[in-house]
Amino acid sequence: MRLDSALIRKMLAGRARLARIVHLPTGMRSGPAQPLVPKGLTAEYLRHHRVCPIGVAEDGAIRMLAAPDAQLGDSVNELSQAYGAVVRTEPASWSVVSDAIASLGVADLRLEQGGLAEEEISADLRDLASQPPVVRYVNRIIREAVDAGASDVHLEAVRDGAVARLRIDGALATATGPAPQHREAVLSRLKLLAGLDIADTRTPQDGRLRVRLQARELDIRVSTVPSMHGESVVLRLLDRSGRPTRLEHLGLSTTMHAALRDLVQRSHGLVLVTGPTGSGKTTTLYAALHDRDLRSEKVITVEDPIEYELQDVVQVPVNRTAGVTFSEALRSLLRQDPDVMLIGELRDRETTELAIQAALTGHQVFSTLHTNDAWTAIPRLMDLGVAPYLLGATINGVLAQRLVRRNCTDCLETYRPTPQQTREFETWLPLPSEFVRGAGCLRCRGTGFRGRTGVFELLLVDDRLRDEIASGSVQRKPTDAVSSHAGSALLADGFRLIQAAQTTIEELLRVART
Repeated sequence: MRLDSALIRKMLAGRARLARIVHLPTGMRSGPAQPLVPKGLTAEYLRHHRVCPIGVAEDGAIRMLAAPDAQLGDSVNELSQAYGAVVRTEPASWSVVSDAIASLGVADLRLEQGGLAEEEISADLRDLASQPPVVRYVNRIIREAVDAGASDVHLEAVRDGAVARLRIDGALATATGPAPQHREAVLSRLKLLAGLDIADTRTPQDGRLRVRLQARELDIRVSTVPSMHGESVVLRLLDRSGRPTRLEHLGLSTTMHAALRDLVQRSHGLVLVTGPTGSGKTTTLYAALHDRDLRSEKVITVEDPIEYELQDVVQVPVNRTAGVTFSEALRSLLRQDPDVMLIGELRDRETTELAIQAALTGHQVFSTLHTNDAWTAIPRLMDLGVAPYLLGATINGVLAQRLVRRNCTDCLETYRPTPQQTREFETWLPLPSEFVRGAGCLRCRGTGFRGRTGVFELLLVDDRLRDEIASGSVQRKPTDAVSSHAGSALLADGFRLIQAAQTTIEELLRVART
């Protein structure tokens, strides 16, 4: 932490406002006068540096108590400039220094803010956010998240400070949190970098920032919300320099891969990918685009946000503050003569109707939808206002997917699942002779998992089903040729991963049970 250099200059010029004269306890007073406490000096600063000014010596020097682990390099220079006098340190135990800080009566920054104007609060927060310990922590937590392959960083306010967690392979893992006295400063730094209002702590805010780590360029989406003990923030990490996956790398079975490739290569119609947030839907759509001939076709995407930069593809970001929504962008893009369109999500009636119109007029349209399985996409589209005859004429197929964690290959061990876990499968699938899981090691951070792969359900819309949808007479979920079985399609597809020792029954049931 550092004192504001501008504030120091004002003090030296005699223009700074000074607080009250310090009343020191008996036994600490020395010299003809006591030091004034500058306005910018807080208890947080003194505790951080483990020092406390206690009086003025006979020669005019400022007496300063310093604990054994005091950070003297910065504090001596800064306090010397603030007071315009030599600072002389005196060794003392931390308990003595702590009592001296308490006796000064200077407040924590959090308590001071009640009587300050908003511009003064902002100035103090900006100053704290630029201090070396705060900058180092923000850089370190982002680096730690990138090195661990995390998709999100969670900084959650608690009574005594803040805790940090990383979402790695879909599960949260504990990370190093900021020092309690730096919680507000860390949050302020993140808000400053994301272009948010640091003085507003009562309403949710969303912003973005871009950072470069060596050769990697990251887009980070920042979301803050007020909670019981202060603001909590989530950072979503998007690697702009990453390479999109191809269809053959998604983990599809051979049969499903061939069927999906056939859907992707069609000249018109609607292909949907469904699943919850964070299930890899956008990655699958990018893989589908890479299966097209991008050099000879006009491909346009509308995304929120753009996750990867694609060569030979026109990518349009959604910008709601500028009025560029999915529906507004689609209206313009239909006049751009596209062959293939990727719409980040069908989330409202207007966007869905425009997507259906594009698919009906000779365009291949890819998009995502939030549903639990492939079949539920049909009634969901009808709920969004699509007429059954239009839906039957345009939809070609729906891929539902989830992501399951892979066993860590460095710590594999055999185990026996419980009868309750195997009962879900044993009546309709052959169980393997032995089951494998990760025991937990340093490389997998003790979780037993490292990396993720997909489990899928593919609904193919053939002529019979198309007629049933168009007439509105479809009554039940059909059994298609790609995922025909007696149980859940996602569980059946995921069971091949258990047989191949790639994941566990517990993980598959956690993710894929519908």
